Amino acid sequence: MNILDQIIADKHLEVADRKSLVPVKLLEQSIFFEGKVVSMKKYVTNPEKTGIIAEFKRKSPSKGMINSTSKVEKVSIGYMQAGASALSILTDTKYFGGSTDDLKSARHFNFCPILRKDFVVDEYQIVEAKSIGADCILLIAAALEPEKLKSLAYFAKSLGLEVLMEVHDGEELDRSLCDALDLVGVNNRNLKTFEVSLQTSMDLVNRIPSDFVKISESGISDPETLIQLRTAGFDGFLIGENFMKSARPEQAAYNFIKEYKRLIADSALIKV
Repeated sequence: MNILDQIIADKHLEVADRKSLVPVKLLEQSIFFEGKVVSMKKYVTNPEKTGIIAEFKRKSPSKGMINSTSKVEKVSIGYMQAGASALSILTDTKYFGGSTDDLKSARHFNFCPILRKDFVVDEYQIVEAKSIGADCILLIAAALEPEKLKSLAYFAKSLGLEVLMEVHDGEELDRSLCDALDLVGVNNRNLKTFEVSLQTSMDLVNRIPSDFVKISESGISDPETLIQLRTAGFDGFLIGENFMKSARPEQAAYNFIKEYKRLIADSALIKV
């Protein structure tokens, strides 16, 4: 059993426990449940913004603890002040050190699109995402059978949420595309081996239909890489570890985005 299989097996058990503790009817009474969704795809594609989805992540199965001291309130506010287009908040506890309270805190302090980053395997988690203030959910093609992924995507749409589907190769992309998706992300990290290659994004960008917002995820540590990815056809970029490994992730994001904007300005001058 690889790490992804283990995570998914554990997630089914976790969801069963959460269902028994907090029924759907209670989730639907949350102050966030009737809230208006902030569109991830609109913010990411806004030409006045950077397209960066900045992630709050304490640890990962591949790297262990990345940042145990930063607070989600300060980091999330700092990310948005630095110029990020949206937030991604890890809510998996066992493997990533996150919680639903992290996303609630980010929602309380920020008016921007927030992605609930987790391993969604059940409709319950989608109701839960709405109840904690998320605007967008993640569906991982490698973790879901195509029909299950599609049914979860359509259920999310019925609640007004947007959907980011994550793929790692062309096979996952072809078998899982459906009308209920808003954004398609290419994860440059193989979730089975944890090896990272930006070539994965380059190989798949033109295979993603233009109807979907295109996101490159993981392994992005240089502002120049964003220029290459945008030139290749990506609309947005999910960056987490590169910021979170700093003692001050919000400052790391500010420095990164400042350099990215400088590179864009320079390239525009060169074209003129």
